Amino acid sequence: MGNSRVLKLREAMHKKNVEAVFITSPINRRYLTGFTGSSGYVLVTLSDAYLLTDFRYMTQAPQQAKGFTVVEHGTQVMDHVRELLVSSKIDQLAFEQDDVSYSAYITYKEQLEPVIKLVPVKGLVEQLRIFKDEEEMKIMQRAADLADETFNYILGVVKPGMTEREVDLAMEFYMRNQGATSSSFDTIVASGERSALPHGVASERLIQGDEFITFDFGALLDGYCSDLTRTIALGKPKPVLKEIYDIVLEAQLHTLAHIKSGMTGREADALARDIITKYGYGDQFGHSTGHGLGMEVHESPRLSKISDDILQPGMVVTVEPGIYLPGIGGVRIEDDILITETGIVILTHCSKDYTVLTN
Repeated sequence: MGNSRVLKLREAMHKKNVEAVFITSPINRRYLTGFTGSSGYVLVTLSDAYLLTDFRYMTQAPQQAKGFTVVEHGTQVMDHVRELLVSSKIDQLAFEQDDVSYSAYITYKEQLEPVIKLVPVKGLVEQLRIFKDEEEMKIMQRAADLADETFNYILGVVKPGMTEREVDLAMEFYMRNQGATSSSFDTIVASGERSALPHGVASERLIQGDEFITFDFGALLDGYCSDLTRTIALGKPKPVLKEIYDIVLEAQLHTLAHIKSGMTGREADALARDIITKYGYGDQFGHSTGHGLGMEVHESPRLSKISDDILQPGMVVTVEPGIYLPGIGGVRIEDDILITETGIVILTHCSKDYTVLTN
């Protein structure tokens, strides 16, 4: 596992004239090495690959990080890095500018320069993570299946008188009971007028009758995320809510029918946005249509009004249009999809039919 990804990383390094890169991001560390410990650094040169970690992991790391030389570091990790680079006659070290804090940067600088020059780089590993391989897709499909099962489960649990937090807790318990590490982000259970909050994380609000509930959640399973949104009705909500439900569903289904490899993020976003705008609710759809999904719940590419990202086979993205009416309620419907050579594979399958639970 480590090897093929390291080879791809080296190709990317070669293009950027980088001889050595220091990986501090925990997600990128796990992606490259398979090591699931909570602490460690990866150093990749054009000829060597090291995982530096502390004594707690000296049994676990060599078992997981196949193809890596595992080095036990002391209190100053950069002392070891400097030695490894000097012995390889390398005088520059690229670091992840999006991950390294200013104070860490100052420490690295003090310990390396002037012998070794620090060079900031952006997205070296992230660019590899955009494209999912077959093994990754098996895990992502399982994470998506678990989200579907959780939604079907919660339909039999949710009822007026429960708080949103109680519903969130039942979902979390179910997912973890089925093997998830955790939810992939703070679960959104937004009922009544709170469903008009696109990010209405579960609150102490009591769920009542005659209103909408939006569930936006996912499972973190074996290192990968799913991300699913469904909106349901309890009792007899205001007719305008059914109206916006049908529009959001039309926009979402239209996008799924037409999104494909070769499109820009902007073009994909317009598939949903144009329909919602046509019905006069363009201003009530304030977020983007979707985003990349993988080891993190938000990664490249972006499906938004300003995105030039080009959709390509192997990318996994969400499709999640919504309409939000302040003080009344809102609707969002979201699925996870894999872009393929010939179209898409939809990973999430639970029902999007207008669902009414009786009070």
